Amino acid sequence: MNTEQICVYLGLGSNVGDRKQNLDRAIGFLSERLNVEKVSSVYDTAPEINPDQPRFLNMVALARTTLDPQVLLSLLKGIESKLGRVPSTPYSPRPMDIDILFYGKEIIDTPSLTIPHPHIQERAFVLVPLEEIAPGLKHPVNGKTVKQMLSDLKSGVQGVFKFLPPPETVPEKTAGEEK
Repeated sequence: MNTEQICVYLGLGSNVGDRKQNLDRAIGFLSERLNVEKVSSVYDTAPEINPDQPRFLNMVALARTTLDPQVLLSLLKGIESKLGRVPSTPYSPRPMDIDILFYGKEIIDTPSLTIPHPHIQERAFVLVPLEEIAPGLKHPVNGKTVKQMLSDLKSGVQGVFKFLPPPETVPEKTAGEEK
């Protein structure tokens, strides 16, 4: 097991049920296993690929972990499941979606995991909250900063609206929740 803390950026989204509560609970579960250092504001966003579904609430979290990428992915899938996500067709409505956007400066391309997330540079709902907490973060493949990728976005930021500012503090544990 790795003992060095790796800086990871996670994208979170919800468009089923109490979207804000789903995000809050996800951050609580993440805080039980990762050192969540910073979270963005919450953004209300239009669904992009499958527009015939409810709007999303999206945010980005910065955390540190000693978990390797595959173990981190398993943890995230477990949290999604705890929050009610069931296997379905891609781009379907879901109570929780958590993506690994960046894992340090690593580049990983396996059948089960691609890091950096392959669609970061195309998605305003990821770039807007990511730019809020890490504008100078460099993409290890294209070499551009988050701020540059956001300004290069051909579709602009239409459909992405600030819903809530970031919390003053990040929760340490979820009260009354099972692990």
